[in-house]
Amino acid sequence: MRKTYNLLFIACLSAASLTACSNAKETLGLARSAPDEFAVVKRAPLEMPPDYSLRPPRPGAPRPQEQAVGEQARETVFGGTSEARKAAPASGESALLQQAGATQTDPNIRTVVDRETALMAPEEKPVAERLLGIKLGKNKSDGSVIDPEEEAARLKAQQPPAETP
Repeated sequence: MRKTYNLLFIACLSAASLTACSNAKETLGLARSAPDEFAVVKRAPLEMPPDYSLRPPRPGAPRPQEQAVGEQARETVFGGTSEARKAAPASGESALLQQAGATQTDPNIRTVVDRETALMAPEEKPVAERLLGIKLGKNKSDGSVIDPEEEAARLKAQQPPAETP
């Protein structure tokens, strides 16, 4: 009986001591702390000029060390620098593209794809409609445009004349 009380006391004591150690990782320096992204300002580094006979800066002129915003976005999205993209491809790369047929592309490929897609469009039906012949969903109209003046005249002609009291 005494052993069970001692064991229960040790278990409660260890549970209480472990709950008190929730910040032990930070206290011991084991937790990683990320830098505050809002405290960091990205600017081009300052440089010391080789001589001190400088022209005064023009108000509103872009900083010479920084890239244009469009250029930064291009590098971020596509990776690498644009100078590398502007360079002529290597001989091996151009030979590979030639053998793959990449140099003989059809300039009107968009119209060809649109035409083929338009031919396939009537064939696209839901599975239940194709297998069971059941029309599902909303009734699709043919998309004809209604002239509002003619439609108003047609509706007035269909109405019975109103009786006067």
